[in-house]
Amino acid sequence: MTSDFADALVSGRPLVLDGGMSNQLESAGHDLSDGLWSARLLAEEPEAIGEAHLAYFEAGADVAITASYQATFEGFARHGVGRHAASELMALSVESAREAARRARTDRRLWVAASAGPYGAMLADGSEYRGRYGLGAGELERFHRPRLEVLAAARPDVLALETVPDTEEAAALLRAVRHLGVPAWLSYTVAGDRTRAGQPLEEAFALAADADEVIAVGVNCCAPEDVAGAVETAARVTGKPVVVYPNSGEAWDAEARAWRGRSSFAAREVRGWRAAGARLVGGCCRVGPEAIRSVAAALTPG
Repeated sequence: MTSDFADALVSGRPLVLDGGMSNQLESAGHDLSDGLWSARLLAEEPEAIGEAHLAYFEAGADVAITASYQATFEGFARHGVGRHAASELMALSVESAREAARRARTDRRLWVAASAGPYGAMLADGSEYRGRYGLGAGELERFHRPRLEVLAAARPDVLALETVPDTEEAAALLRAVRHLGVPAWLSYTVAGDRTRAGQPLEEAFALAADADEVIAVGVNCCAPEDVAGAVETAARVTGKPVVVYPNSGEAWDAEARAWRGRSSFAAREVRGWRAAGARLVGGCCRVGPEAIRSVAAALTPG
């Protein structure tokens, strides 16, 4: 699949992704403790979402990932939001990022990636870090396809199939994204050289090697220490551009709904990731605008 965004991945400098949406919203004083996480603010305070995107654009990000990671029909329904309204909120997530791009004080071309998190994100119990939900591939495809259709209709530059914990869900997502007319990247969450569910990364990345809709593969929401090996494997197995955006290095305690440990995210590692094949580089949870500013500096020639 060809697109302006796909072309940008193979020409010029690597693109800088944004950082964590949730930590940026929390730093502005917003409570994200319920099951909808940042998606709740799409309904209640959409301007806060736009301000978070703007902070990252002005820190040097070229790509904003929308606040739709946890936006699903099922999740919204549990909070009393009907299907039509849920569709409107998902579309709003894309428009909020577009509006922030229009407001950003930069001459760089800016892009919007529509986030589609895994099934486990909807459960809001940390199971996106385990996978293997007890659902078949068909059930997972039926879960993902309707919201991917809504997000694609909002015309983002790319769909971010992100934080995927296992190959079963990846296969379902690859089927769900077919013929939507919008390119996608596929990004696993990993531990060492395996998916969170324990499958070898060579096997996981190979699923996307021949998927025309997928223009980049990689990892996110993982420890920074796990990135370098994953980049090399993804590039070697697929021949596609690689996307990487790890967490700060702290660990998520699902029971306490809190982060534990210390940050190990270091922008100095970025050049090594780029040399191994990374073309989209940013941060995930607990990585804020200042860290993204450092990533942008590390990827700037000269």
